[in-house]
This record gives sequence, C-alpha cells and structure tokens, in this order.
Amino acid sequence: MKKTVSMILAVLLMASLLVGCGSTSANTATTAATAETTAAAGTDAAAETTAAAAEIKTVTPGVLTVATSPDFAPMEFTDPTKQGQDMYVGFDITLAKYIAESLGLELQIMPMSFDACQTAVYAGTADMAASGFSWTEDRAQNYNTSDYYHAGDNEDEQVLITLASNGDKYATAEGLKGAKIGAQNASLQQSLATEQLPDSELVLFTDLGTGVLQLKNGDFDCIAVAKGNGDAIIANNPEIATSGFKFVVDEKYTGNVILLQKGNDGLTEAVNAALAASKDQWDTWYNEAKAISGIEISYDDQGNVAN
Repeated sequence: MKKTVSMILAVLLMASLLVGCGSTSANTATTAATAETTAAAGTDAAAETTAAAAEIKTVTPGVLTVATSPDFAPMEFTDPTKQGQDMYVGFDITLAKYIAESLGLELQIMPMSFDACQTAVYAGTADMAASGFSWTEDRAQNYNTSDYYHAGDNEDEQVLITLASNGDKYATAEGLKGAKIGAQNASLQQSLATEQLPDSELVLFTDLGTGVLQLKNGDFDCIAVAKGNGDAIIANNPEIATSGFKFVVDEKYTGNVILLQKGNDGLTEAVNAALAASKDQWDTWYNEAKAISGIEISYDDQGNVAN
C-alpha cells in the first residue's frame, strides 16, 4: 500500500514539474517575441525619423538660415538695447526661433533689405525668408510658400500714412491724384498702390526707416504700409498719422507666408508642421512684439486685448 502511494505521489510530482517547465518556456517565448516586436517597432520609428531628418535640407548643416528685413515693426525690427543675434525681435523672429527649435536646428538671422530677402532664398544663400511676406502669384511661382499664418491684425488692412498736419487731405483717391506715394520695393503695398492709385506718382524705396525719414522731409506725400506697421511708425513718430485712405485688400493677402527655395519640400513640410503647432501662440507673440515696438495695447472689461 505504501509502495502504491509513493508511486502515485512520484507521478504527480513529475507531472507538476513538466507543467511548470512548459509554462516557463511559454512565458520565455512570449517575452522574447514581445521584445523582438518592440525592438522592430523602435527600429522602424528611428528609421522614419532619420529619413524625415534627411529630407530637411539646409544651406549649412545643423543651421536654419533665415533672411529678414528688420525694419518692419512689429513683425521684425531691432532692439537697440541688445547686441548680436539677440537684437532682432518681433513676431517673425519669435516664429523663426520656434521653427528652428522644433527642427533641432541652430537659428541664424540674416538681416538685409526686403527685396534682397527674396533674392537670398531664390539663390540658395538662405533657407527661408520671414519678413511679413504676403502671398502673391509671382511668389508662388518662384518659391515654395508656407501655409498662411496670421500675426494679429497686422495685414488685415493696408493704409496710407502721412504727416499729421495734412489732416484728411489724402483720405480719398480723388485727393490722392498727383500725390507722391512711397512704397517699399517688391512689397504688396507697391502692387496695391500701382493698381488702385494709378493717378498718383509711385516712388519706391528699399528701407522703411529711410522711407519714414523721406516722408518727414517732404519727399513723399504718403507711404503705403500694413496697418500694424503703420501703428508702430505712428507710435514712435507723433508727427505722422494715417491719411484716412484704405486699400481694398483681397482676403488671400490678409495673412503672411514664409518663402522657401522652390523644390525644398522637406523643409517646407517641416515649417508647415511648426506653424500648425504654434498657432495658439500667435496672438501672444504679436502682442508682445507690439509692446516692444511701442504700440500702446488697450484691453476690454474682460481683460482681452482690444486693439
């Protein structure tokens, strides 16, 4: 009897050991399979990231070179209290910093005239130009243009500024007949003045700061500007005011775009992704730029920006 019981116990013990071994083998196999799948997924993700990074071509590896014309407050201008790259401030500069950081690139601002910004991108000496550019058919044909971005109300209206002493003398197209209108070369304002004020004399300038001085000296009767830029100029030059004239502006011109070299689709896609990700910060960036440029910001009863 004892011998029979001993044999039964031995059989049961052997069975339990076999089950235990089988379970360990199965768990080991499952764990190995999971690890292999995870490793494969990680390899695929790394490969995709590497492939995406390889498609981002810049003039200088590891650097995002951005051309801008720092005479267009509150979009891009200089802070005289700072030096080097830090002296360039404004909405577009903040946006450029965000894009460079999101791509893991060092930002290099290249200051130059407005028309030279476009030439630099076209010639391939700058990766992109961010300088308050409006979309135009000509730019779309010659460059990769980013998706639209909106810096507050900067481009909502295109206006004329003049000496405050002129009052409403230049408030209408009729009053502007024969008047000298200054506009920055290669700008949207140049096109608008050419199309909508054919009886005025259009005079082009390269630098907006110089244009303002020429207005004060009487070389122009008015200057065509984006309203946001006009507000900044008036805030720092009390002898200048809006003339009362407003251009008719198609909706497609009320936003801004970044110009990139034609065919650089990888960088363009990356820039568009950064634009989409930063959209909620645009109003904050614009109001900060307005404050730095000297534009007085007013608030409603709820604490929201009213201008």
